[in-house]
Amino acid sequence: MNVQTIINANNGVDTQALINARGAFEQMPEAAHFTFRSKAEWIEGTYSVNRIDGYFGLGQEHSRKRSFAIESDHPEVFHAADRAPSPPEIVLSALASCLIGGVASVAQHRGIQLRSVRAKVEGDLDVKGILGMDAEIRNGFSAIRVSFDIDADASAEDIAAIVAQSQKRSAVFDILTNPTNVNVSVA
Repeated sequence: MNVQTIINANNGVDTQALINARGAFEQMPEAAHFTFRSKAEWIEGTYSVNRIDGYFGLGQEHSRKRSFAIESDHPEVFHAADRAPSPPEIVLSALASCLIGGVASVAQHRGIQLRSVRAKVEGDLDVKGILGMDAEIRNGFSAIRVSFDIDADASAEDIAAIVAQSQKRSAVFDILTNPTNVNVSVA
């Protein structure tokens, strides 16, 4: 006798909608091409504000329900006003958010109830590169470490598999670990 146990989890992710989207994109692959954008404006010093209010996807423009603002500045040790996180810190927070969203989605799909998910993300950066002091030192992170603390109705092996799948499908992880063509122009 084959008995199948159904585990109900409610992590707030509609995995059926994601599965349906995969099927739709298989039928119309061009609809899967999205363009996300941020419009940044310098305020003063090293302080700027990014506005995020729309994107292109599913073959058309979309407006967000509301406009989002991400402020950026530099720490006081660089003689800045320290009004907001620095751009590298925003990158680290984007990685953490993307991975956590993936963990929630994968856990939901696998029927695993999460109680808490925390990620600590650290990045090592030698500012001698940014300051032009040593051409051999890169401007960006030399290493990034992510550690998770997850409380869930699952074994340690299942939790590790969820994190691995989240990493495998993370857009931000991919952006950080693979070359991306970046074109900068002046209008």
